[in-house]
Amino acid sequence: MKIGVTQIILGGMSLDDTLSLCQDAGYDAVELTFGEGQDTDINMNDDELKGIASKCAEAGVEISSITAGYKDRGSLLSLDAETRKSGVRSLARGLEVAGALGVGGILLHPGQLSVEGTYQEVWDNLVGHLKDLAPSAESHKVAIGLENVWNKFLLSPKEMRDIVDEVGSDWVGTYLDTANMMAYGYPEHWIRELGSRIKRVHFKDFSRGSHQFTNLLDGDTDWVAVMEAFRTVGYDGYVIHEVGGDRDAQIDLADRMRKIVAM
Repeated sequence: MKIGVTQIILGGMSLDDTLSLCQDAGYDAVELTFGEGQDTDINMNDDELKGIASKCAEAGVEISSITAGYKDRGSLLSLDAETRKSGVRSLARGLEVAGALGVGGILLHPGQLSVEGTYQEVWDNLVGHLKDLAPSAESHKVAIGLENVWNKFLLSPKEMRDIVDEVGSDWVGTYLDTANMMAYGYPEHWIRELGSRIKRVHFKDFSRGSHQFTNLLDGDTDWVAVMEAFRTVGYDGYVIHEVGGDRDAQIDLADRMRKIVAM
């Protein structure tokens, strides 16, 4: 496995500073975030994006995956068609960005479930949008990783498995977060259930007693069981941590990740 960090938790750190951190900490990879008005901008042209890929390669840091969104990110779980359209626009552009970078995965946070409508309506809308985008994902060779997040939706590994299978594309799978289910489940169950559907992984840890996320190795995650489950299903890809903290903390987190993957 290759360890890395996501820019999601780096507080708007520049690309140069992110790569410097990765080198000092010994991270193999980084998950880049593309938005508007930053040095990893979603509106960059292909030559500019190839420049970013070259800069990362020269630094010896692989790009594991990306996140991408316009300021109006929308939500694929909304019952409002225009709001979903904004979500589709961000994801579609993200596939183009990742394709230009030569990156094989994109993180999808689908949005928050609201009380309006029915669960099935939201499910059907999301399946429809992912089916529509699957050919673009295949064309750009970028796997869409639907993340299990605290959004009141896809609350069991069986649900996640079923929705991925209903979309029916090898280019649409799961971006598994190892802690986002721990308030009501176990990551090793999710890993075994999802198997080859897992495209990318976020490492986090969680304390059930205090009901909050913790530093890696300080929570209730059974990391030995988690790593055994990953080996059982054959996942040997990127593991990217999503834990905040200053530069020293990020360097320490790399050491903690190395201990986990060696279990």
